[in-house]
Amino acid sequence: MDASAESLTVGKILESVAGWLWGMPLLVLLIGGGVFFMVYSRFTPFFYLWHSIQILRGKFSDPNDPGEINHFQALCSALSGTVGMGNIGGVAVAVTTGGPGALFWMWVCALVGMATKFFTCSLAVMYRGRDAQGQVQGGPMYFIVEGLGAKWKPLAMAFCFFGVFGCLPLFSSNQLTAFVTEMFFKPNDWFVGADKNVTALGQGVFGTAMALFVGTVIFGGIKRIGKVAARLVPFMVLLYGGCALVILFTHAAQVPEAIVLIFRDAFTGDAVAGGVLGAVISTGVRRAAFSNEAGMGTEAMAHGAAKTKEPIREGLVAMLGPMIDTLIVCTITGLIILSTGVWESTGDNPDGVLLTAEAFTKGIPVAGPYLL
Repeated sequence: MDASAESLTVGKILESVAGWLWGMPLLVLLIGGGVFFMVYSRFTPFFYLWHSIQILRGKFSDPNDPGEINHFQALCSALSGTVGMGNIGGVAVAVTTGGPGALFWMWVCALVGMATKFFTCSLAVMYRGRDAQGQVQGGPMYFIVEGLGAKWKPLAMAFCFFGVFGCLPLFSSNQLTAFVTEMFFKPNDWFVGADKNVTALGQGVFGTAMALFVGTVIFGGIKRIGKVAARLVPFMVLLYGGCALVILFTHAAQVPEAIVLIFRDAFTGDAVAGGVLGAVISTGVRRAAFSNEAGMGTEAMAHGAAKTKEPIREGLVAMLGPMIDTLIVCTITGLIILSTGVWESTGDNPDGVLLTAEAFTKGIPVAGPYLL
């Protein structure tokens, strides 16, 4: 078997596994679980969103409370894993594969995900432990064992193992590499071979640089992650949001039509996905879950390290994550893709982050892709 055939076989295996993991049972569990939490709590957490903002601003903070990072750093740490390629490339993939209506189901999943995050992150503070260095940590591995008992430890270990497949930054790395390749390497003939494609050396150089930067932050522990995220995440959101608003302003006439298209396609599936409504819903839910990570357990690790003695407070802060990530950033991305018309591109035109880059180029000529 040659290398290309072997690569194709591995690709088919991974595709089959991904299709099984992201099948209807998981989608029902994510949505059904979130709806259960909403009904069980009688929507109570949603009435305290303003209170969560006050908590985030430090109104009720006590530096002597157990924990490693403050509420704002915890939220930014969680958002640092969600705001990024999932919002930029993931939404583009959702629109091109599931149609504009997929964005509506991303909103639905975000609202449901807010309830899920409230409970998971409250549990992360209620049941947390310490690592070998004595630092406070939280997450599913702690509240499963501490909350359910030692006999459930195998379940915690199973979640840790299978969770790796959902938490690996493969999509983000792929999209970022594709963006850098198209925007920087190819136009400047950096690491470009005779076939006009970027060589493995070029990809290796970029991958190594990215790994070194990320590793420098991660190996500093949750405190360094919190400090870096608290500086980068607000800057990212404001810069991206500002650029997107400029694009929407220049295409203001198309925005109302885009909004109508989102709601109309959400219940028909006529635009893409072969007119199958189930495909639209499935695409929206999958991309929302991938983007805001509600129910994946990763958010509980960041919020579990927050300085607080009140689990409910951190749960309220965690609810802001899907709102910022999906209801705001993903919506902005979807609107610029629809209003600029790049989503209707066919043939060899790009999808993913390159489609968003095309929208930025159309909305902000020359500087758009570099700002992205």
